[in-house]
Amino acid sequence: MKKTLLLTDLERPGTWSKFRSSLCDSCRASCCTMPAEVHITDLVRMEVVDAFEMEEPLRLIARRLLKAGLIDHFNHKSGRFTLARRANGDCIYLDSTSRRCTIYEKRSDTCRNHPRIGPRPGYCAFIPKE
Repeated sequence: MKKTLLLTDLERPGTWSKFRSSLCDSCRASCCTMPAEVHITDLVRMEVVDAFEMEEPLRLIARRLLKAGLIDHFNHKSGRFTLARRANGDCIYLDSTSRRCTIYEKRSDTCRNHPRIGPRPGYCAFIPKE
């Protein structure tokens, strides 16, 4: 009998694995290749926006962050920013060698709450390191 291997597809949450914290040590950080929406308070915690800048119009902050390559998009309606990613899809804060977050203590609420919230709560897009 032939064994079928289920491959994880980031676009299909039905293929994701039930989350266990032990998975993170052997994962290639696939969650860090998904778009991450953040709020202005996250950007202050990440130290890319100063607290006094929060009084400025968000569109001006977004313009500066786009020029700096720190965000890829700003949604004017929701006031959310999407963190920039490299050409390979990795978050700009992901170390390419260790596959660990370089700003872990300052990371956004989106990252802090993954996978409790998201496309499939309680599941992650686990892809083993090769």
